[in-house]
Amino acid sequence: MSTVSTRKRLSTTERRAVILEAARSHFSAAAYPEVSVAAIAKDSGSSQALVFHYFASKAGLQATVVSESLAQLRQAQLLADSALSPGTSARDRIRTLLLTHLEHLAADPNLIPRTGEPATTHQIRDQARSDLVDWLSELLAVTDFSRHTWALWGWAGFLELVARRWAEAGCPADERFPLIDAALGALEGALGDWSTTPQWPQA
Repeated sequence: MSTVSTRKRLSTTERRAVILEAARSHFSAAAYPEVSVAAIAKDSGSSQALVFHYFASKAGLQATVVSESLAQLRQAQLLADSALSPGTSARDRIRTLLLTHLEHLAADPNLIPRTGEPATTHQIRDQARSDLVDWLSELLAVTDFSRHTWALWGWAGFLELVARRWAEAGCPADERFPLIDAALGALEGALGDWSTTPQWPQA
């Protein structure tokens, strides 16, 4: 079966999906500068010209991979949150978010920022971080109190760093809950006086 005949049998949607799957594998295995579009084309049964036809550039290809990974993570987090019982505490909702985050991180290394990523990918990750802070702000009723705003942004960075360390260690199952407990404690400590965040029950 020739590559040419295989290309003819794939629809535009199917071809794009095959290229993305190959790209997902390559970008999850190496830093951006080390990934070869030629290798992605070969593994997807495509040509480099066809890859660039769908994604314009290597940066655009990686941006699509990362965007889809983050979208799938966010969808899973929202689904897990919606499955909780009405009246679930903010702390337990954030704990559920963290559990979902680590589950997806263990399955998809593209969720982890890597060295040498282009500006387009940075922008996508920045937006995902901003969306997380917005969700936390709404959940915890954070408004204009400056300390709490800085606390949420700092915690988003903390989560990214410790999740990366956990992934680099091989995503050990026995470290998952200690990490989650540390993350919850870090957020509580950063926010400080719980009386300013009434949706989180006092200890």
